[in-house]
Amino acid sequence: MEEKVIEARNLMKSFGDLDVLKGVDLDLLKGENLVVLGKSGSGKSVLIKIMVGLLKQDSGAMRVLGKDVANLGVKELNKLRLKIGFSFQNSALYDSMTVKENLEFPLVRNIKNLSRKEKDKKIEGLLDSVGLPQSINQMPSELSGGQKKRIGVARTLILEPEIMLYDEPTAGLDPITCMDINNLIVQVREEYNTSSIVITHDLTCAKVTGDRQAVLLDGQFDAVGTFEEVFPHAEDKRIKSFYDYNFINS
Repeated sequence: MEEKVIEARNLMKSFGDLDVLKGVDLDLLKGENLVVLGKSGSGKSVLIKIMVGLLKQDSGAMRVLGKDVANLGVKELNKLRLKIGFSFQNSALYDSMTVKENLEFPLVRNIKNLSRKEKDKKIEGLLDSVGLPQSINQMPSELSGGQKKRIGVARTLILEPEIMLYDEPTAGLDPITCMDINNLIVQVREEYNTSSIVITHDLTCAKVTGDRQAVLLDGQFDAVGTFEEVFPHAEDKRIKSFYDYNFINS
């Protein structure tokens, strides 16, 4: 049986009269890249926040790396979060720090016994992995959008997470840079043995990066499977329109 690193069962979450998650079931398998698709407001961000303990579900269960997230204390939750890397849509780099300082910051905060030599080796190795060794002393303002995304991924990997969460990794990028980022997501899984959830509206990103696709509609996963199983022959008009917008109408 394949190991599950994330298990969501019958998750329910409402905000006042607005029901966002209406009985969500989802598994992320070890070593898998799972793409979560859905229109704005469908609950993708709420689901991710429940995974990392920023929100608590109204009912149902969320288990991450074998831990029941909702029942963890502060210390245990912080320990779990160190095993989860979050690649933000806007890269979330500190503008006042160089690339090297941005990558070093998580190490200084979370790993106290690393020598200067060990830190430098780790930083240089990650910059090599994302193809930007020459950017080590640059400021974020000197980087392109694609370069910022790559540095953001490198900083996320610095603590060697078991799970990667990518939030709209290709948003705002040109088609060539989008493909570079898609390939990087696949490369990260292969090099660092991560299990990943990729949140995206970009079906090209979904097709290239995802082992499985999960489409979140009206608070539930309407379809889960490989790209060919979910697209392009979907009978559900909501899924078909998603495919048509990305691949036909464009």
